[in-house]
Amino acid sequence: MKIYLKQNVWDAALERINWLFDEFENIIADVSGGKDSTVIWNLALMVAEQRGRLPLKTFFIDQEAEWQATIDHIRLVMHDPRVEPIWLQIPIKIFNATSPFTPWLYCWEEGKEWIREKEVNSWKVNRYGTDRFAQLFRAFTIVESPHTSTCHIAGVRCEESPARYLGLTTYETYKGATWGSVIDKARNHVNMYPIYDWSYVDVWKAIHDNHWPYCRLYDYMYQYGVPVRDMRVSNIHHETALTSLYYLQEIEPETWERVTQRLSGINTVGQMQSHFSRPTGLPFMFKDWKEYRNYLLEH
Repeated sequence: MKIYLKQNVWDAALERINWLFDEFENIIADVSGGKDSTVIWNLALMVAEQRGRLPLKTFFIDQEAEWQATIDHIRLVMHDPRVEPIWLQIPIKIFNATSPFTPWLYCWEEGKEWIREKEVNSWKVNRYGTDRFAQLFRAFTIVESPHTSTCHIAGVRCEESPARYLGLTTYETYKGATWGSVIDKARNHVNMYPIYDWSYVDVWKAIHDNHWPYCRLYDYMYQYGVPVRDMRVSNIHHETALTSLYYLQEIEPETWERVTQRLSGINTVGQMQSHFSRPTGLPFMFKDWKEYRNYLLEH
């Protein structure tokens, strides 16, 4: 059940971010290139500028197999003179849901031809004791800010899933606020999500009303007829992003060529599309499922 207050979500988000700047010495805005992180970054930048807390630390983990439109937007963000860029292009491994034979992409692996060259101003050495994406946020914060209270501000919203709704409204993260998650309680490190109660309509209204630059991939997906819930601008071979491979070749043919050369399974998904996960029926040319199975194993 939703409870509507007199305060609108814009004012509530700014109030929360101001409170976080009061509470934490070190504020880091996490960006992915997506619409939610676009809003978070711009709001945090507004508050930091008003409070004399520039430059704003801005954090991005580059998974190598990214949309070019996403990288173009991240470059725009990271080159803003009000930003202290933390662009990680370090060796990590990302699950590849497109192939049972090469289940991992070893991002930025030495000796391999990368999908694109690294940025001049990126961080290139992994000294965090982990090569997994999900664990990297905690490891980075502990290594880089061991004695400083640190808050990562990110664009996570309840509307995205029931699990997120429960997680962001049930348990206390910091001083009565539920809209976050603990990184390391002893060191006072947290993730906080000030737009947790925004809808996607609120997000796009804020971007439109303030004329904020955003990732143009959303325009291409809209033109292609992609449902709002399926619009993902992050890495393209994760299990939650496979549908993007249906139209990657049309929207960004050069990215398609580079990714298919770097990673097996991409072309298979692109060709099979909705039939990649499982067939919906026995193809007419086979007499039974056993014959179909044997054909697949042989070919």
